[in-house]
Amino acid sequence: MTRLIVAAGGGGDAVGAALLHSALYGDDDPAVILTYAWDRLLIDPLPGPRNPADFTGLEPLTRTTSGVPATARPLPPAGSTLPRLAAHLPHRLALIDPRHGVRGITDQLDDLVAHLRPTSVDLLDIGGDILARGDEPTLKSPLADALTLAACAQLDADVRLLIAGPGLDGELPYDAELRDLLGPRVHTFTACDVEPISAVLEWHPSEATGMLAATARGVRGICEIRDAGLPVPLTDDSPVVHEADLDQVLDRNELARAVVSTSTLPQAEALSRRICGFSEIDYERTKAHRLGQRQPGPLDPVSALHHLTRFETAARARGVTHTTFRRLTEALNLSGTEREPLRRLLADSYPQRYRSAAPLWSLTPVSPPFPHSPPQRKRPPAAAT
Repeated sequence: MTRLIVAAGGGGDAVGAALLHSALYGDDDPAVILTYAWDRLLIDPLPGPRNPADFTGLEPLTRTTSGVPATARPLPPAGSTLPRLAAHLPHRLALIDPRHGVRGITDQLDDLVAHLRPTSVDLLDIGGDILARGDEPTLKSPLADALTLAACAQLDADVRLLIAGPGLDGELPYDAELRDLLGPRVHTFTACDVEPISAVLEWHPSEATGMLAATARGVRGICEIRDAGLPVPLTDDSPVVHEADLDQVLDRNELARAVVSTSTLPQAEALSRRICGFSEIDYERTKAHRLGQRQPGPLDPVSALHHLTRFETAARARGVTHTTFRRLTEALNLSGTEREPLRRLLADSYPQRYRSAAPLWSLTPVSPPFPHSPPQRKRPPAAAT
């Protein structure tokens, strides 16, 4: 019995798919997770998504789709979290190939359904930006979701659209308009649900999935994310999974409707520029050029902790209670190679703060507990009367 889960946006949604599968379906029958290899520039210095030609060691799954085993490797200078993710998850990862636009992704889905005959097909988006019209001023990365939404809408099979952690991607505020688009509550993640992927969350850079896991563990407050420092509320609604009507969402998502007939990624990107006013790949190209001018070096612990103190003071003044390690890395002007050493430095330097909000970083100092109960002072004997 196989289930197919399509990760709508990227590697973070693939981690979320594993979390979802364990919570809803159990661990007896691993799923096939169809996902992009589209990591942030901290991981992959090349803008845009990777395709099969960017890897060695992929395994044929169908005539159009390759599996990504733990032994696969991205060809330098490309980077990808997928092989390491494959080593940590019991599921099989399959690679979305966006080179041929929605037509190509639709062919992949058709082949996978015919080959796997899955018990169910879920399209999962963490954060909910797949619900966007395309003109929202806070929208940052609509293209990947639009491509998968358009392809799933053409699949000759029932597809359930699931939204986990509404508002956690920082792209659409969790307001009345977004709530109206969400259907019935499917599940509320708990700390027990998160435990099987806790090791992955120690190193995976996804901010939305990290916040989803933290809120499942009870973390609440305001989390600052991304290079722009967007504030994201962490509330009781954050660890919830909702179903949404796929046809209704497609009718709303202008970019998804426009890219249906695309046969190349540049065609889809051009439509994003026209409809949304931008392409996130253009943003990545500009940022990659800027980051390419920087010469990364080893992390300087003293300097990092000094700049951390200054950042925390300013962030607390903004009302921020937590942040992601991606945000910290960029706010401290560190390179992608320094993100992991920074995380280890803070875990060693402030273990209680690190554990209190993992995989986020808490800006609230944690008072160390007494190693044992303080001694009770004995009262002097009462004076004789």
